[in-house]
Amino acid sequence: MRKIWLKHLVSVSGFLKIADPLIMCTTTFRQAVALIFDHVLSAESLPAGKLNAGSHTSRSSSVSGDVSRSINHSELMESEFVSGGLLLKRENLTKAGKLGLRLLEDLTALAAGGSAIWLRVNSLQRTFALDILEFILSNYVAIFRTLASYEQILRHQICSLLMTSLRTNVELEGEVGEPYFRRLVLRSVAHVIKLYSSSLVTECEVFLSMLTRVTSLDLPLWHRILVLEVLRGFCVEVRTLRLLFQTFDMNPKNTNVVEGMVKALARVVSYLQVPDSSEESLAAVAGMFSSKAKGIEWSLDNDASNAAVMVASEAHAITLAVEGLLGVIFTVATLTDEAVDTGELDSPRCDSDQPEKCTGQTAFLCISMVDSMWLTILDALSLILTRSQGEAIILEILKGYQAFTQACGVLHAVEPLNSFLASLCKFTICMPNEVERKSNALQSPGSKRAEFVVEQRDSIVLTPKNVQALRTLFNIAHRLHNVLGPSWILVLETLAALDRAIHSPHATTQEVSAAVPKLTRESSGQYSDFHILSSLNSQLFESSAMMHISAVKSLLTALSHLSSQCLPGNSSGFGQTSTVHVGSIGFSVERMISILVNNLHRVEPLWDQVVGHLLELADNPSQHLRNMALDALDQSICAVLGSGKSQCFTLNQLEDQKVEGRGTEMRLFESAVISPLRVLYFSTQFLDVRAGSLKILLHVLERYGEKLCNSWTDILEMLRSVADATEKDIISLGFQSIRVIMNDGLSAIPPNCLDVCIEVTGAYSAQKTELNISLTAISLLWTTTDFIAKGLIHGHIDEKETVFSLLQKLGSDDRPEVRNSAIRTLFQTLGSNGQKLSKSMWEDCLWNYVFPTLDRVSLMASTSSRDEWQGKELGMRGGKAVHMLIHHSRNTAQKQWDETLVLVLGGITRLLRSFFPSLQHLRNFWTGWESLLVFVRKSILNGSKEVALAAINCLQTTVISHSLKGSLPVPYLKSVLDVYEFVLQQLQDSSGITANKVKQEILHGIGELYVQAEKILDSGMYIQLLEILHLAVKQSKSVSDHSEVDNGIIPPVQRSMLEILPQLCPTEHLSSMWSHFLRELLCYLPRPEVPLQDNDIETEQVAETEKMDSDAPNGVAHNSKGKTEVPGPNLGMITEKHADYFTSSHLFGEKLVPLLVDLFQSAPAVEKYNIFPEVIQGLGRCMSTRRDNPDGALWRLAVEGFNHILIDNVTKINLDCSPNPNISRSARTRFWKEVADVFEVFLMGSCGRPLPSKSLSSVTLKANESLEMTILDVLGDKILKTHNDAPGDILQRLVSTLDRCASRTCCLPVETVGLLPSHCSRFSSTCLQKLFSLCSYTCEANDWNSTRSKVSQISIMVLLSRCEYIINKFLVDENDSDEQFLPTVRIEEMIYVLQELARLVIHSETASVLPLHPYLKEDIEKKEVQDSRAHLLVLYPSFCELVISREAKTTELVQVLLKLIAKELRLQKLSLAS
Repeated sequence: MRKIWLKHLVSVSGFLKIADPLIMCTTTFRQAVALIFDHVLSAESLPAGKLNAGSHTSRSSSVSGDVSRSINHSELMESEFVSGGLLLKRENLTKAGKLGLRLLEDLTALAAGGSAIWLRVNSLQRTFALDILEFILSNYVAIFRTLASYEQILRHQICSLLMTSLRTNVELEGEVGEPYFRRLVLRSVAHVIKLYSSSLVTECEVFLSMLTRVTSLDLPLWHRILVLEVLRGFCVEVRTLRLLFQTFDMNPKNTNVVEGMVKALARVVSYLQVPDSSEESLAAVAGMFSSKAKGIEWSLDNDASNAAVMVASEAHAITLAVEGLLGVIFTVATLTDEAVDTGELDSPRCDSDQPEKCTGQTAFLCISMVDSMWLTILDALSLILTRSQGEAIILEILKGYQAFTQACGVLHAVEPLNSFLASLCKFTICMPNEVERKSNALQSPGSKRAEFVVEQRDSIVLTPKNVQALRTLFNIAHRLHNVLGPSWILVLETLAALDRAIHSPHATTQEVSAAVPKLTRESSGQYSDFHILSSLNSQLFESSAMMHISAVKSLLTALSHLSSQCLPGNSSGFGQTSTVHVGSIGFSVERMISILVNNLHRVEPLWDQVVGHLLELADNPSQHLRNMALDALDQSICAVLGSGKSQCFTLNQLEDQKVEGRGTEMRLFESAVISPLRVLYFSTQFLDVRAGSLKILLHVLERYGEKLCNSWTDILEMLRSVADATEKDIISLGFQSIRVIMNDGLSAIPPNCLDVCIEVTGAYSAQKTELNISLTAISLLWTTTDFIAKGLIHGHIDEKETVFSLLQKLGSDDRPEVRNSAIRTLFQTLGSNGQKLSKSMWEDCLWNYVFPTLDRVSLMASTSSRDEWQGKELGMRGGKAVHMLIHHSRNTAQKQWDETLVLVLGGITRLLRSFFPSLQHLRNFWTGWESLLVFVRKSILNGSKEVALAAINCLQTTVISHSLKGSLPVPYLKSVLDVYEFVLQQLQDSSGITANKVKQEILHGIGELYVQAEKILDSGMYIQLLEILHLAVKQSKSVSDHSEVDNGIIPPVQRSMLEILPQLCPTEHLSSMWSHFLRELLCYLPRPEVPLQDNDIETEQVAETEKMDSDAPNGVAHNSKGKTEVPGPNLGMITEKHADYFTSSHLFGEKLVPLLVDLFQSAPAVEKYNIFPEVIQGLGRCMSTRRDNPDGALWRLAVEGFNHILIDNVTKINLDCSPNPNISRSARTRFWKEVADVFEVFLMGSCGRPLPSKSLSSVTLKANESLEMTILDVLGDKILKTHNDAPGDILQRLVSTLDRCASRTCCLPVETVGLLPSHCSRFSSTCLQKLFSLCSYTCEANDWNSTRSKVSQISIMVLLSRCEYIINKFLVDENDSDEQFLPTVRIEEMIYVLQELARLVIHSETASVLPLHPYLKEDIEKKEVQDSRAHLLVLYPSFCELVISREAKTTELVQVLLKLIAKELRLQKLSLAS
């Protein structure tokens, strides 16, 4: 039935020959054939599966996708074929097999144009028969591979048919020349080659040779396209291409058909070099790839012209050739990956250091394929990539580049790898033509035109092709980073150019115009590409952490090579070219640092390589490169030290001995990290490099100093050498590092390096280049001692002594600032750490450092020059040099050494103040104290003012600070007083500024000393203290300088004495010293220039008084008869010693008097009254100065003080009914005598007189007059009216003083009395009024006492005598003046006397002393009342004479008085009635 059906179908097909058999019958006929051959498979027990190798599959969107699909299809074919078992060739056939064989023979004959024997068909369309043959060949491979008969037919008949059909050297006519027939032939050939090449080697070799030859023949384009499609199919199928290459190219006996096939495809691509139609063809090729990428079948429009069709056909051919070449590339890549998967090759990610030799079959195959085809493929792909602009084709070709390059890398094919990398790199950056740029610069280096050209050429445009090429390059570098090796240089050159483009202000993309403003460009999308590329650029080097260490080294080597070849000495360039080189160097350095930072976990093997190149750059003549190298070295060192690696340095010191080897390695690496700085500093000839190395060291110490352990020796050695440099900037940088170490890093320094660190700091202190550095370094030594002091218990005593020794040496430096700072630091160090020093250390410090320093500085101060220095020359003016002014206090060397000496003394002062209780127990301390006292005496007497004051302060501070604490032994205090006394004895004839300042300081010192040490002072030391006070203020008259006094200024010494006097009041246990103290003060009160003598009282007044006394009425004599002498002040208390130097001024007295009064008031009662007379006497001397200096304030203050102490002391004691037994009577008597003397001298000699005055205002005059009235009130109201123990003669003198003062007006002749100033007459009248007050008595007043009675009795006689004298004088003047009026003063005085006499009422005891007739006295005594006017009886004769006066007021008052007398005698008129 099957035969019949088959024959029937053939007949049908022949019948329908006229119709379209391929459409109407092919399917049915193919089904019948399939049934026959399926039956053959079944009968011959062959695999029943159909491999469908001949089925036409659709393409994927990319060549790599086609390759992947071919791999899957090949695997499926192999699995299906193998699943049938391993089949051997068989000669015998079953009936079904024979039937199929006959059918195959007939179909072959029909396809060849012959007739069918078994089918009995004379003719059949060859196309139809060939189509059925192609179906059988592609779907029943097992039959041909297993059954020998079938294979023979394939070899001899079918292959012959196909070879004949492939011939192109004869003209093809009819059906054979149709494209469809040619397509079927080529498809059949392709199936034979793909499926049967292993058994049909010769035939396949012929087929392939014919196919490759066709591509170069002048055949119709559609024919070549069909051939190219077949060749492309071979290239994109991994199994086929592998089989072909193994069968032919790898067999020396056979032709290299695969190589020829690749060359044929490359020749097709080379058509693009023909300029006539290449641009249109390129556009069409790009369109085809773009459509394929989008999954759209590319096609022409229906109305396209013949030319368009021709271009499209050419483009199709080129596209097939390109895809074929790409297929070869992806096949090689796939096979390489297979070799990696099977272990024949190492993965590029493998960490193996050295690649093993390729021995695997697949690996060898891949290497052979690469070696034979890479150059052809590279030329073709680079051509198409150069000419193409379409995105899809560019991406596809770049994928091929990437795949082939990666395969070469895995295969370690260096030359192909480098060639593909170099080609790829050409498509990455469009850099300007450097040769043209150089020539332009040479032609016109200074012209604006050249600059414009260079700027335009510097514009960098990144096209999409560039961007994609760069991404491809990044992918390759990431994939092959472990195997690139020397090839890295190609990648790095491109990346360096990319880096310059990214940072170039002229860089742009092709889509954005360069004319667009920068702001617009920055916001456009082009910069996203830049950002992405920049990120990829960075990530490539960041990923070095995942590379094998050898790969990292290769990368670093390439970077070093890139940098080195751009160095000025290794390359030539001008202008912008050198800028490009610098950019490449910068890129290399930056990426080396990036690699180092990302490989810190394994930095040891990389460190020397990186640092070695940086040191090379640092020695380059270009400053820019040197700066770049220094910055990179800074980053490198800081990165390593800042990483976890540095923790190993520190922790290593605490590790156990078991890890000693690793610890040694870590210590050596730490030194290796720091040592480049040392090498750089000592080896370079460039100053900026030395400075840069020091800056790096500073950064390291600031950030990571505490982590360093084993590199301190190198660091300190380097810094020590810096101290000897002559460049100011270098020393400054080195010192900054020392400052960081001393302030923050001492705890990190090993103990064995601490001494070295201190010595280095001392070297910076001693350097002479920069003064501020020396000063700061000295302060750092102080910091060191504080640090050491915290660890004294751990044995750092030697380091502390090292610091002391350095400071002592610096204390003798020629520069004042340095030695002063060193001395301050030395003593501050001792002061701050003294509590931690033992006795032995204190002794060592005192005898080896402190006192030797004092001796050395003292010697230099005494022997240094006194010549004045000139300041720094500032310029010229008028032909003369202008110098900077230097202050007079430091314009000589000697003055500046004095300043240093002051600091030494100040330091000793602080030590003694703080540690004297401990120091006094040291051996030989008293000897040292005595030597210090000797030095102090010499310094005060022979040194400058500052030195003298410092010496005084040294003793003073020591004594005061420990006196209050009670820790100062008396001998030390006594020794200080002895020094003061000795010094003042030597300075008593000196009055210069220094001497006065010394005296002032000593005065303040003894005041403070007494306050603090009063409890330990005895009377002897107190007297010595007063003697010191006296020596300080006394001056010889020959050397006294009154210039300050004349200007109204108290001399400084006297002012200082006034300040301390309140402090010197004797304490309770020294109360007996009050007399000495106050007596010492009285010595400083001024005395009148000419003492008052008897002739100071007007002779006229004396004569009149004597006359008045001799002419007493009623024959009664005056009680004070014969006492006309006015005694002067007693100056005997002024000792000869004080008198010799008594030069106190009134101005000083003005300040001293109130102070004296206050001190006197605070004295104990007994001591007060022992010295009271002398105080009164001293105040009297001051009061008497009014005659010589009425404008001065001294006498006023003395009067006020005199009044004050009289009121407060005399009155209070008088009120005390129980007198103090310790106050002797003689003392009281002497006191009253001095009081009487003062009143007598002051009132008679200085009050109520027209004294000369220069410029007293009316206010002052009123105040003076008020003061006179006040003292009269004190005398009349407080002294004479109160109960006291004053002797009678004293009372007589006081009353007589009032009387004499009252006689001022009446004693003057009438011619001059009118000229008397008003205040004089008022004073005289007041004195007269006081006499009336002393005599008066009222019953209401309860103040009568024995003293009052005695005073009243004395006063009444004096008053009556004075009244009688006034009346008689008035009558005489009135008689002598004839008809003229008497002066008003005389008349008013007369009227006042008469009025007061009328008002006066006296006590009966007072009346008892009146010179009256006895019966009158008896009558008075008989009266019951105690008051009377008996005094009028005494003056009755005078009243009678006054009746005839011409003054009406006088006569009127006389009448009143006479009536009062009559009433007193009871003679008043009685009425007759009574």
